[in-house]
Amino acid sequence: MIRIRAGAPRRMRPGAAFLAVGTGLVLHARRAFLRELRQARTAVGSARSVPLRPLPPRVAGLDLAAAQLPADRDAAVGGDLYEVIATAHGVRAVIGDVRGHGLAALGTVAAVLGAFREAAHDEPELVGVLRRLDRALARHVRDREPDPEAAEHFVTVLLLQIAGDGTLHTLNCGHPWPYRLNGTEAEPVSRSDPLPPLGPFPLPPDLPVENPGSLLPGETLVLYTDGVEDARNPGGRFFPLPAVLTEATRAGPLPPQAVLREVFVELLHHTGQRPADDVAVLVIHNAGHVSSKGTTSRGAGLYR
Repeated sequence: MIRIRAGAPRRMRPGAAFLAVGTGLVLHARRAFLRELRQARTAVGSARSVPLRPLPPRVAGLDLAAAQLPADRDAAVGGDLYEVIATAHGVRAVIGDVRGHGLAALGTVAAVLGAFREAAHDEPELVGVLRRLDRALARHVRDREPDPEAAEHFVTVLLLQIAGDGTLHTLNCGHPWPYRLNGTEAEPVSRSDPLPPLGPFPLPPDLPVENPGSLLPGETLVLYTDGVEDARNPGGRFFPLPAVLTEATRAGPLPPQAVLREVFVELLHHTGQRPADDVAVLVIHNAGHVSSKGTTSRGAGLYR
């Protein structure tokens, strides 16, 4: 038995000191684990808020196909997003690319997609839709404070509207322009400089909505994220997306699923492995009459 004299200073024995230090380490590890668990639950909640259902094959007279291939093999979705919705204002589509990929980008994807799904129906003009997305992103970034990387979050966004007669209207914030397939070649719908991505800078008072012609019956639009054309082969050569699209449709229009399959097959063959960045492709084909009414599609479908 250890006797301690009254009034004598208590000295911690080496074993007790080791036990105290060990207990402190356990408590620190437990707090770290709980913090990581909370972050994981937040990420899972964000993932659940982003519907992963594939697009339906047709929306308001337009044939659709889309796929996403995350750079992270362990992630179900990446930092790319897309959506197509039939509204009273025409068929509206969005494609975007969030800075980064994996779980860290899921909250931003959810914020942008959620805002688009509401604004696409509510706002009569594309300008109003884009401003709603910008405000939603700003709120999301503020909610992430004091995250030191929150201020660096940005999203490239392309908004597309297809009227009942096929007329196109677009707003582009830092995103690659879609390619139009007309049976002979793949050409960008526009060559003008886009606005800066959403996030780093405020939107200008006047937003330049472009009218790049119409999507005629038999024509196809291919929307994509920059991870597609930025993908390199082992020799450092970029993926030749226009050439792949032109070759794929040289014999005539292909169904969107066939175009999508050709792009991904050639992309994986080009890189020899999964690309280093998230990639997403959305194919829209005018099979005939385009209606402003129709099924609403949702989701950032998964390429499997």
